[in-house]
Amino acid sequence: MNYELREMLPHDEAKVLEIFKQGIDGGVATFDTLIPTAEAWNMEFLNDCRWVLENETNEVVGWCALRSVSKKECFKGVAEVSIYFDNNYQGKGLGSVLLKKMILDSESHGFWTLQANIFPENEASIKFHQKNGFRIVGTRKKIGKLNGEWKDLIMFEKRSEII
Repeated sequence: MNYELREMLPHDEAKVLEIFKQGIDGGVATFDTLIPTAEAWNMEFLNDCRWVLENETNEVVGWCALRSVSKKECFKGVAEVSIYFDNNYQGKGLGSVLLKKMILDSESHGFWTLQANIFPENEASIKFHQKNGFRIVGTRKKIGKLNGEWKDLIMFEKRSEII
């Protein structure tokens, strides 16, 4: 099967949010429990470094985007990575295509550190990020509650080798 990697466009919003809902429903990808509106999603994520992967029928099957970790000027080159795939396309090695493109694009936009916060039980995401050059920085114990249960997060980062 052939896939096309391209910049995310406004008409992708519905599919992006549908895929995000699958992540919410899976229970190991995010603290979010409700799908945001397209407007809220767009306010949360940066306008740069948004990518989608389409299948042969031009259906978006995965997406990635960045969000700022702080509004402080000193952290302008640090962003948190979000990457999600339709359940039917997970585990096919497609995530690395998206993430590698995002890493290159983020560097061209001046980002020197990308980070990811992952639930310990999301073993596939942990292995995926490590395979793509992210290293464990530490574990944040009982950092938040999801459905009434305290959750830990493992924090990963990838430092740019060119910035």
